[in-house]
Amino acid sequence: MTQFKNKVAIVTGGGLGIGQATAIEFSKEGATVVIANRNAKEGQQTVSLIQEMGGIATFIQTDVTKERDVRNLVDQTLGKYGRLDYAFNNAGIEQKPMPLPEQSEELFDTVMDVNVKGVWLCMKYQIPAMLKNGGGSIVNTSSFSGAIAFATIPIYVASKHAVVGLTKAIALEYARAGIRVNAVLPGAVGNTGTLERSFGGNQEALDQVAAIHPMGRLATKTDIANTVIFLCSDKAAFITGQPILVDGGYTAG
Repeated sequence: MTQFKNKVAIVTGGGLGIGQATAIEFSKEGATVVIANRNAKEGQQTVSLIQEMGGIATFIQTDVTKERDVRNLVDQTLGKYGRLDYAFNNAGIEQKPMPLPEQSEELFDTVMDVNVKGVWLCMKYQIPAMLKNGGGSIVNTSSFSGAIAFATIPIYVASKHAVVGLTKAIALEYARAGIRVNAVLPGAVGNTGTLERSFGGNQEALDQVAAIHPMGRLATKTDIANTVIFLCSDKAAFITGQPILVDGGYTAG
C-alpha cells in the first residue's frame, strides 16, 4: 500500500522496538522516514532495514531532551525533504520498580526529561513545520500507565499521564489548523527490551505480566505500530486529542 506516498514522517526512538517497527510500517505505506535516535548504530540499522526493503530513510542522531538536537532534527528534515507530515514521538525510558524512599531526584529528572520534556520539545518544532504544508498528524507514546497507576513506578506513571495531558492540550490548540494529535497507550509489549530490563530478565515475572492481560499475551511491536499508522491515516481524520489504549483489554476491568 502507498497511502503515505510523497509524505515524510519522523520517528523518535526509531532504533529499536516499537519505534523501529513503526518506522518500517511507515515505509511500507510509502512514506519517507527520518529516524531520530540517540544511539547511532541502532538508528542506522533501522535505516538499513528500510533501504533493503526499497524504502527511503535517513538517520539523524538526536537526544530529545536537548532543544538544539530537536530543532536540528526538524530543520534537517525540512532541508532534505522539504516537508513534514507525520511524527511519532516515541522516545522514552522506563523506571525500575522500587520503593518510593529509594527513588532519587536524579531518577525523577531523567524520566521526566525524556518522557515529558522530549515529547513537548518535539511538538514545539514539528507543528510549525507541519503548518507550512497545511497540516499533519502527531502520535505520542504514552502507556497504559498513562491511564491507570501501578505501585513502585510513580515517576514513570506521572510521566505517562503527562504525555496524555500534553497530547490533549496541543490537540485542542491546533484542531482547526489541520493538525491532529493523539497518544497511543500500549499495554506491556514483548521483545522490546523494556520489560526485560524492568524485571531483570526474569521469565517467570514476564509470563505473569502476560497472563494478567485479558487476551493472555503481551502486545507485539506490530500491534502498536499498526495503531500509529491508523492514527496518522485519513481513516482517523476525525480523531484528535485521544489517548488510544492498546492493552489487550487490561484497563477494561
